[in-house]
Amino acid sequence: MSEVRMPQLGETVMEGTIVQWFKQVGEEVAEDEPLFEVSTDKVDSEVPSPMSGVLVEIVAAEGDTVDVGAVIAILSEDGAAAPAAPVAAPTPAETPSEPEPAPAPVLEPDSEPSVSDGESTASGGDGIVLSPVVRRLIAENGLDPSQITGTGKGGRITRGDVESYVSRHRTAAPPSSAPSPRSAAPTAMARTGGRDTIVPLSNIRRITGEHMVRSKTVSPHVLTAVEVDFEGVEKVRRTHREAFKAEHGFSLTYLPFIARAVCDALHEYPHINASVGDGELVIHNYVNLAIAVDLDFQGLLAPVVVDADRKRLIPIAEEVADLSRRARAKKLNADEISGGTFTITNPGQWGTMMQFPIINQPQVAILSTDGIRRRPVVVASEDGSEAIAIHSVGVLALAWDHRAFDGAYVAAFLDHVRSIIETRDWHAEMT
Repeated sequence: MSEVRMPQLGETVMEGTIVQWFKQVGEEVAEDEPLFEVSTDKVDSEVPSPMSGVLVEIVAAEGDTVDVGAVIAILSEDGAAAPAAPVAAPTPAETPSEPEPAPAPVLEPDSEPSVSDGESTASGGDGIVLSPVVRRLIAENGLDPSQITGTGKGGRITRGDVESYVSRHRTAAPPSSAPSPRSAAPTAMARTGGRDTIVPLSNIRRITGEHMVRSKTVSPHVLTAVEVDFEGVEKVRRTHREAFKAEHGFSLTYLPFIARAVCDALHEYPHINASVGDGELVIHNYVNLAIAVDLDFQGLLAPVVVDADRKRLIPIAEEVADLSRRARAKKLNADEISGGTFTITNPGQWGTMMQFPIINQPQVAILSTDGIRRRPVVVASEDGSEAIAIHSVGVLALAWDHRAFDGAYVAAFLDHVRSIIETRDWHAEMT
């Protein structure tokens, strides 16, 4: 028998919530085949099986919040049954037996959304750290977390602590008043008329929304945009398109060129590669470039190219493609979406004209790369005469925090980015 434990998904991640088991008890699983999905306050990830075998016991059920390192399942190489002695359950103090009749109406399983619909781990009003499931249960039952004794790691309140508290204090509550009005309301809305569809927000969607609201509250956002002639970049893309895709397995887009230019420009304008602290501006002497990746309705992730300023065009392109692919496949670790110093978002692939993005806190700026189109431009010849030509032209729009610097600094930065894109010998970067 081999124990499956909750993995360490990041240096600061202490627990995870089981979203889904991909295998049922008795089913075979191959080594490195996805076994379960886990949600943290930073990222949702699919976790592969550490070995080939048969899943003989699931210790942590879907919806359970589990400490890192705790046993969540038992695998057997030969498919033998699990030992009779129960394995100690992690953070959620649940047992395989049926729940007590009294608290069942209060914590009705059918009314619980999946963990992917929960909120991120956060502190309660008294600074008490609560996991997604625990915070929701406390809110649904109108409890004061300071009145609940935590038995988890470091005195944390677990799901079992909340259920025990409810069982002790609400056993006399009449069934008619037990269900939470908050959880009952969406069900009623879904039934009325049958014309509406209720779509629960995923964990990442909720975290994204909370982060965006906080950013707009904290930072005075300003938008500055410039038009850029990408014709030099386009010629390199056309020349190397087929060979690059054959060698690397993905297309060479405009994004790596923009990222490379931005990294160089940030060294010349370091206040844009910074964070606002308590009465101070923290300037980062390295560029950890975050690239926003759309997850459809599920939300956004911004995985980080670490030390991007030390990398040339092709390594940046390879890393951006790899991070984006693994973000959509839920294969990222929490550390891979942390530590960014500047962010690029890329709606231009859908032909946008200009977007006003929201700053990725605690950074002070985010660049939007908008649609690049073939347009007529005025070009100068060597003899000084002018002519009309058709070039690939796009817009770069920078949302920035007015606490950190002023408009002239931003305009100079964008002009420098534009100059690098338009004048660099990009053919030399392809070798």
